Amino acid sequence: MDTQLISSGVNEHDIERKPLTTNHSFEHPFDHILDLQKNYSAMPTAVVHPTDENSLIGALEAAEQGIIEPVLVGPEHKIRATAEVHNLDLSGIELVATEHSHHSAEMAVDLVRQGLVQSLMKGKLHTDELMEVALHKTKGLRTERRMSHVFAMAVPTYHKLLFLTDAAINIFPNLMTKKDITQNAVDLFLSFGQGKPKVAVVSAVETVTERIPSTIDATALCKMAERGQITNAIIDGPLGFDNAISKVAAEAKGIVSEVAGDADIILVPDLESGNMLYKQMSFLSQVESAGIVLGARVPIILTSRATGSGLARLASSALATVWANRGLLKKDV
Repeated sequence: MDTQLISSGVNEHDIERKPLTTNHSFEHPFDHILDLQKNYSAMPTAVVHPTDENSLIGALEAAEQGIIEPVLVGPEHKIRATAEVHNLDLSGIELVATEHSHHSAEMAVDLVRQGLVQSLMKGKLHTDELMEVALHKTKGLRTERRMSHVFAMAVPTYHKLLFLTDAAINIFPNLMTKKDITQNAVDLFLSFGQGKPKVAVVSAVETVTERIPSTIDATALCKMAERGQITNAIIDGPLGFDNAISKVAAEAKGIVSEVAGDADIILVPDLESGNMLYKQMSFLSQVESAGIVLGARVPIILTSRATGSGLARLASSALATVWANRGLLKKDV
């Protein structure tokens, strides 16, 4: 089964639970993203239905930092009322008036199709409502690549930025969809000029078993990378999440891998596991996450209203700008 939003006993070694790594640098993992963005001018961005405090402030802060040039798309009276309540200045900001959230999504996508904006930013509307319009077969933003979401996660106990995909768009991706999800995340990583990423295809176990289909998909993805169907990445799987990010855990289980303990990208089996992992890390481990949707004509800035900090919203906007200027965007089909 393969769905995209329109929005056994396992033998374990006893492993001492201690911090996986220690980052001794005082530099925030998002600093590199924000520094790269400074190489580019502010990107025209349709902010879709910014009728609450977080989405409106996020757009204005990104504009103030020179990351985006916002076009606010939504009910004018609601946007201005929100601005007034929170003492926000909308002077010089373009506003496209709409009647309701679905109309906002339609108008924002139309601005992209007209070439008037180069990215979208999700405001106060459900993800599936925005994605339903973006995925429309004739009036949407489809390309030859399947759309997928990537979180760039600043994890206090990990030694570098960690990318997680797909925790927001594809519900039960099949093998070929996982191929696109992987390539989207790899291409995003490559846009930062840091060489080939290490991709961990995670499952519940590290061995292949027909009882857990995701282990079979993981093996196939590794072979696809060997055959050039997935490019510019070092891929290994199946791996457990523990040995994907901890060399100690990998060594305890006898796993020899370039990826184990040093993964740049975590590919999860499905949306359920990915979304739970993202929320667990956000609420229990103080992880900050920037997030965008790839595979559309333009990047779609999509962060969580519940967990997205001001810095995460800025980093998401910067991520989209770097991608749009340096990423491998595909032609329309």
